[in-house]
Amino acid sequence: MSTTSTSSPIDTLALTDAAAAKVGELLEEEGNPELFLRVAVRPGGCSGFSYEMFFDSELADDDIESATGNLKVVVDPASATLLMGSTLDYKDGLQGAGFSINNPNATRTCGCGQSFS
Repeated sequence: MSTTSTSSPIDTLALTDAAAAKVGELLEEEGNPELFLRVAVRPGGCSGFSYEMFFDSELADDDIESATGNLKVVVDPASATLLMGSTLDYKDGLQGAGFSINNPNATRTCGCGQSFS
């Protein structure tokens, strides 16, 4: 697995080459150069927290911005603490396609892989 590190001052989240390529493809389809990927952690899910990823165009003053190639990834400070050292990956195969986050801070995850504690 090849990863491309972000340039975040706290090394919050890295993207694999596959994830960066897929995000770039999806952003291109959106056709709005102002958009960036926002990754967040929210309370909820069967294990306590759940991941949220979406395209956004609004920055808060305390958001943490990083770049992976020509992609901008943004994380809010509260989520950054929970995501520190994580890797966002994308898989496309017969067993299904989608994004996943490998989070070394998660002590427990649910079967669907979308929530953790």
